[in-house]
Amino acid sequence: MVDNLTILVVEQDEIQKSRLVNFFKKNTRASVLHAVEPSSALEIINNNRYIELLITDLFLPAKSGLDLIQKAVSKNPTLVPIALMPPGDRRLIVESLQAGARFHVGIPYDYKEILEVVKNCLEYQKLLHMGLNRKPALRKSDGFCGIIGESPPMQGLFKTIESVSSCEHGNILLQGESGTGKELVARAIHDLTSERSRHNFVPVNCAAIPEDLLESELFGYEKGAFTGANRAKIGRLKHADKGSLFLDEIGDMRPGLQAKLLRVLQEQVFEPIGSVKSIKIDIRVIAATNKDLEKLVKEENFREDLFYRLNVVPVSLPPLRDRTEDIPHLVEKFLLMYNRGRPHAIREFTSEAMQKLKAYDWPGNVRELQNLVQRLCILHNKPTVDVDALPEKFKKLDSPEKSGLLQTESHYNGHLDFHAMTVDFENRLILHALFKTNWNKKEAAKLLKMKRTTLLEKIKRRNLRQ
Repeated sequence: MVDNLTILVVEQDEIQKSRLVNFFKKNTRASVLHAVEPSSALEIINNNRYIELLITDLFLPAKSGLDLIQKAVSKNPTLVPIALMPPGDRRLIVESLQAGARFHVGIPYDYKEILEVVKNCLEYQKLLHMGLNRKPALRKSDGFCGIIGESPPMQGLFKTIESVSSCEHGNILLQGESGTGKELVARAIHDLTSERSRHNFVPVNCAAIPEDLLESELFGYEKGAFTGANRAKIGRLKHADKGSLFLDEIGDMRPGLQAKLLRVLQEQVFEPIGSVKSIKIDIRVIAATNKDLEKLVKEENFREDLFYRLNVVPVSLPPLRDRTEDIPHLVEKFLLMYNRGRPHAIREFTSEAMQKLKAYDWPGNVRELQNLVQRLCILHNKPTVDVDALPEKFKKLDSPEKSGLLQTESHYNGHLDFHAMTVDFENRLILHALFKTNWNKKEAAKLLKMKRTTLLEKIKRRNLRQ
């Protein structure tokens, strides 16, 4: 229960405002104030210095909700703004963060989600009153910054994110399979880094942009630099100045561009195409790949010096099959996302259906699970999802424990080679411990009740990698 809290609700739609106010009065013990436009909201803030939460629509008359958030925070630094906005508008999310918003709720509202966000705001309030100039920590299944996970591998990942976010310098290399949420982690690091979060988070997919266009996208160009350059264009490097540049699928960048990027990382300067004037910038690069960059370096397909410049802080993202205990939380989150506005909402998955999900290998990871839930929300007309509603490939699966045994037997073509299967099981156990401790070998050895030197020897001899 939310107690002893003062909330200001600003919503131009009288019906929506009344619903929000009544919801808080019914489900919390908070004092609820309300307004329909920015000037009256600012007057309330001036007269009530103990307001903890501001919940505002961004599309307000006269002045925007962004202006309201900015002025409210300047008048009361301990006030925590929550922005109400349509989901999926990344530009608006960035602008609201720059204005001072700390949390977001999608429109149309999901009241259960609103209550969870308010609870997260209370955690942030505690940090503010303790004098900590930082944003709320990532914990369990809060879903802050879109990341969900209570499993040990995810808790280790959250601690790493918190650690790297405490410093605004040092490039980061995110490694993990496709669909594990590397961009979400990059955004979380940016949003939690107090100095960087005030500026732009600029994503660049190195695989999606054609090679001949990627350089001009990054560096920009001067008017007349090449045929068709009718005007100058600011590149994404400049746009990311003082913020974060996210280079997704960095392993697909061509060698010539790798050399130019290396100079940017070393000198923090660059020249737009067609210019001889150097531009000074201050950026943190967060790179991501699902490829083995060390292997690419050995094959001379990726520059070794660039790899070490990017790999200052390596962060590994666990695949979904190694954290199946998070699947129910992810399913719940995706149901909230895709049930909005639907007349036949799915309430839950049966325990049998959930066991099938946990037994699946998830080669597409979280993205594949999200697509499955979205498909079911569109096609399934019953409030409960049972095994019969799942695609055929799930129905053939056994329980997670039995499935794991069958996979092992299949791996050895049905021959029960005791030594080979024992080594395979031991490797899986070691890798699980390493992921659980975020690849901290000392902690992994403690978890396995094994000498650290023994663990290091096994990792080296068996060539176990992240």
